[in-house]
Amino acid sequence: MAKFEIEDDDLKDAIDVIVKLNPKPGGSIKEVTDSKNIQQIIPDFILTEDEGELQLTLNSRNAPQLRVSKSYEEMLRSYAEGAKTSKSDKEAVQFVKQKLDSAKWFIDAIYQRQQTLLLTMQTIIDYQRDYFVSGDETQLKPMILKDIADIVGMDISTISRVANSKYIQTPFGILSLKFFFSEALSTSSGEEVSTREVKKILSDAISAETKKRPLTDQKLTEILKEKGYNIARRTVAKYREQLNIPVARLRKEL
Repeated sequence: MAKFEIEDDDLKDAIDVIVKLNPKPGGSIKEVTDSKNIQQIIPDFILTEDEGELQLTLNSRNAPQLRVSKSYEEMLRSYAEGAKTSKSDKEAVQFVKQKLDSAKWFIDAIYQRQQTLLLTMQTIIDYQRDYFVSGDETQLKPMILKDIADIVGMDISTISRVANSKYIQTPFGILSLKFFFSEALSTSSGEEVSTREVKKILSDAISAETKKRPLTDQKLTEILKEKGYNIARRTVAKYREQLNIPVARLRKEL
């Protein structure tokens, strides 16, 4: 303002224009034309609430009903009846039976997979019930893959594959299963809390800050300590970066 000899309102108007500019305008063309950048998430699970009860179902689009056509079973019977006299019929019986067995095995494998998905997701819901009832992120408990694996009696790698690629539709939005997993932190009272709870407090504090004097990482550390969370400043900076929130000087507004 001193250099250009302008008023406070003039600077604000200029900044309002500058922040809307795109330093890489060519990038927007690629974003429009490159369909690979566009991803539509179809949830694997649907969670609804009915009179206080949580009901979990698989998304029917991802869990089609499979069955073996009756015409092939009838074909097997007809071939079997003539197999006593014809060698070719015997070979046909063996061929059709092999294909039917393969189809039934495949259907059983899909069914087992669906049951594994439902069991894993239901266990996560039971473990994080307070969150699924309230939608409050601070209600999320510390939870790691081993916790769920131990409950359902499966290998950690199985739970990991489910968590890394699946989504659930809840009354609070569509969420990745990875969202519900977090490490534990200890408060000054010795209570274990989820790192996600700490991130929610950080996010709320930054949202409520005065933009003319945004909170530094050190100030955020002090706020957390006042609430009983003894966390180092570098850890606060790491959580802030994971939330895609810039440093204080880049959040400053006039």
